Amino acid sequence: MAVVYREIIIRQGLTFGAALAMAVSFTLNKSIFWAIIHGILGWLYVLYAALFKTY
Repeated sequence: MAVVYREIIIRQGLTFGAALAMAVSFTLNKSIFWAIIHGILGWLYVLYAALFKTY
């Protein structure tokens, strides 16, 4: 049961985290390029946290 919840949290974290990073980046920089870069880096951080951090 805990694994299912963890997968849901990870999936939602990837989506929300990338969207938030892209929105904030675009608001601050007014650049689609940087928004995409920050969205990708946001995904990488969420994956790192999911794999290596203990919750």
